[in-house]
Amino acid sequence: MVLSLPAQVRVFVARGATDLRNGFDGLSAIVRHQFHRDSFNGDVFVFFNGARDRVKLLVWDGNGFWLLAKRLERGTFDAWRPPGSEPHVEIQRTQLAMLLDGIDLKKTNYRRHFTRTVRIGGSGERASDTTGSGTA
Repeated sequence: MVLSLPAQVRVFVARGATDLRNGFDGLSAIVRHQFHRDSFNGDVFVFFNGARDRVKLLVWDGNGFWLLAKRLERGTFDAWRPPGSEPHVEIQRTQLAMLLDGIDLKKTNYRRHFTRTVRIGGSGERASDTTGSGTA
């Protein structure tokens, strides 16, 4: 399945395991109370279970929530966890696609002079990443 997300969408992944029995309301409450973010702004929120064989994505589309779920029949999702103490981490859309496709993010990196995002003008937009260095 192809998951196509607009460039302005931000992706946040829960660092720890989440009880995936939670539905729309439970995951939205985690976003609000633990992530301190607004679940109604169109960002994508990603939650894995403890065994890393299931994932749920929560997305607001303007008039309702989408809850996408995937259960692996074999194997697990990458247990990649970047350093930090926040309950969530922001990742690139491409990193989400790689996670969902079973790619090990610890072994990937962007080419040296590759610009991941370019934002021009307007207030409230994120600055561009022009260095392109570092691992994904």
